Amino acid sequence: MQNTFADILDNAISDGDSFNQIWFAGDTTPPPEASYQVNFPRLELVFNGRYENQLENHHQKLDTIYLRSGDALFIPANAWNKPSWQHECSVLSLLFGKSQLGFSLVSKHENEDGFYDVVKYSVPQRTGHAVEHILAALTTLAHEKQKQPVDKYLLLALLSYSKEMIKNPPKDTSRRSEELFKGICIYVQENFHRNINRNTVAARFNISPNHLSRLFRQEGHMRFADYISWVRLERAKFMLKRYNFRLEEISQRCGYHDPNYFCRVFKRKTGKTPTEYRSY
Repeated sequence: MQNTFADILDNAISDGDSFNQIWFAGDTTPPPEASYQVNFPRLELVFNGRYENQLENHHQKLDTIYLRSGDALFIPANAWNKPSWQHECSVLSLLFGKSQLGFSLVSKHENEDGFYDVVKYSVPQRTGHAVEHILAALTTLAHEKQKQPVDKYLLLALLSYSKEMIKNPPKDTSRRSEELFKGICIYVQENFHRNINRNTVAARFNISPNHLSRLFRQEGHMRFADYISWVRLERAKFMLKRYNFRLEEISQRCGYHDPNYFCRVFKRKTGKTPTEYRSY
């Protein structure tokens, strides 16, 4: 698995001159429903096919774009994109979490449900290294009109650091249980808006639900259900302050299908109703 992603990145770096276009996601326009929006930066590389997305354009309106082989998409923290996955494509996603660097390779056949190939891997994230400044520079560049040729140089630097983190992970590599715990945390942060629970997440990571519960008690000192609730409520707080969404819409976008239940949980956990929190 390690060599698979290292080889993919090595090929992308070697073929750096073949990068066609580097797209940047925005964060000014309220995201459409079913968008991907998390609190850490992401990078997506298209290796073949056509990868359809909705993004915010320079006029702060929604645009439908088609990334093709050789294109890349950088999504700063709390920016969003909305992929459709309607066309055949292969996409590598890099997820730059605070403690983990996650890799996800997915391939899709046109007019077929689901993906025919999904490979995931993660390594401990390095702190205090140039990668943090590269991500910050790309995030700043996302708001500038003139991006070339700096975008390409920054992208190659980011890919080089990512490959280095795969081939030479920090010597104090986390224990296996801690790595699994962090990987599940990243998965929840990506999929909090979906109907996930202990059983579905345990099945996704090929462990038993009881093992998942023990893992979160030992590594996170909390119940798994409490972690899902924390992720969802943190996103709800962000949306309440950032966007003028109705409470029903925020509830749905954060994985709560019953707005009344969402309001009760929010009040119990924060001491304020969503409306009170928004106006606070």
